[in-house]
Amino acid sequence: MRVLIAECMQEISSFNPLPSKYEDFAIEHGDELYKQRGLNTAIGGALAVFEARPDVELVPAMAARAGSAGILARAGWLRLRSELLDAARPHVGKVDALFVSLHGAMGAEGEADPEGELLDALRGMFGADLPMVISLDLHGILTDRMLRQIDGLAIYRTYPHVDFADTGRRAAQLLLNIVDRGARPITARVTVPMLARGDECITRTGLYGDVLADARLMERDGRALAAGVMIGNPFTDAPELCTQAIVISENAETAAACASALAASIWAGRHRLVGKLVPVEKAVSLASMIEGPVAFTDAADATSSGASGDSNCLIKALREGGYARRVLAQIVDPDAARAAHAAGVGTTITVPIGGTYDRRRFEPLTVTAMVESLSRGRARLETMGLPLDAGPTAVLSFENFTVVVMSRAVHLFDRAMYYANGLDPHNFDLTIVKSPHTEFHMYDGWVEKNFNVDAPGSTSANLASLGHRLCRRPIYPLEPDTTFEPQPVLYDRGVVPETASPIATPAGKGTP
Repeated sequence: MRVLIAECMQEISSFNPLPSKYEDFAIEHGDELYKQRGLNTAIGGALAVFEARPDVELVPAMAARAGSAGILARAGWLRLRSELLDAARPHVGKVDALFVSLHGAMGAEGEADPEGELLDALRGMFGADLPMVISLDLHGILTDRMLRQIDGLAIYRTYPHVDFADTGRRAAQLLLNIVDRGARPITARVTVPMLARGDECITRTGLYGDVLADARLMERDGRALAAGVMIGNPFTDAPELCTQAIVISENAETAAACASALAASIWAGRHRLVGKLVPVEKAVSLASMIEGPVAFTDAADATSSGASGDSNCLIKALREGGYARRVLAQIVDPDAARAAHAAGVGTTITVPIGGTYDRRRFEPLTVTAMVESLSRGRARLETMGLPLDAGPTAVLSFENFTVVVMSRAVHLFDRAMYYANGLDPHNFDLTIVKSPHTEFHMYDGWVEKNFNVDAPGSTSANLASLGHRLCRRPIYPLEPDTTFEPQPVLYDRGVVPETASPIATPAGKGTP
């Protein structure tokens, strides 16, 4: 059995004014994909499963991965798509199955569903009969176009995410199950008109985790080959943005019933799945009364969700609010980083910081700062072990603030960039965290209080402030009186094996 492996991963915010480009992607060709062996990535997990089978021969094609950012420029998408398909094309007629690692929340200029276009092209290239399974982030937007091309999928089960490899492992096992048994999986999809944010999305403690536990029970008792709920990425404004329940089974009625049950469960808790935010000024006042360390969660400028990373809003608010204790922060500002590198360690410079890209929301703040240290901006994510490259980076100190100034946005959902620049959040009274959530031990386990502040930004949990234009309306909580009734749609590629496009119908409504 020969299995082709490919990857294309990026999450975008449609509200970030800075487009991303082809050069933002880390590309691996052919055997370079084996560098992911042992890593906590979807391909790393899939490799462990495939390589344990002596009868499986792997055909690594290409992997492309970029950090979250603004919408991908059209030229970048066309080049990326072309390279991915060119890497796969020589293997047409020479492989027995496809495994594709995706995120699900990509977006490109002129193409609202890049993953769907890519899967459509792969299906057309390799034909209708070849089994294809994908892995997805639970923040992905699974579209009708994607579902019409695949035989199965596996979805992340944890948030904050720690199960990247486990998701790849489950996807690989599902693919082998389909091939070994000649299984004919049927996928049921129920779309829920809801956007979910807030602490109840934390799977270890929140409502969302309880719903996903129900999905795992469906798998364990044999009702489902795979089951899950995707809450989408509210910042990727796309026509099919929503929450959706997905169940794969060999029985259509079972798949439809299970997907409807999961959808009904998450809808019932919709009021809990709204971000609870603290006004900025109030958060500053409350933090000033707390003796122990605190964190300010700036989810509105979360680079891991696709924001630009150049918000100085909280630095300004803390200064204006008279917060006098030690503050640790991060910001993306290539000009300030360049000025610090030109001046050198130990010098004092006067530079504007912040407001570099998102000028509609942020204005530069001029500070006179000491250049404490300089670096290349290299680090490795604590959870995944993947490399980070923020470009020329400087640590600037002024008044009671210490700020890591980066040239490029990278994932900030852990402490990697602080540690890599010699800074430990434990040594500060207040740390600004540009991520909606981190693993519990990173901050919440030791700070006295973590304030989720209602700051402006292109990834704000105050969803009404963003200005969605493409997603279907009404949708909760943008329209609080939105109603919902589960209507499962079934996808069964085996119905029409002579074509590349399967049937998708509302359950029980017949074939169109």
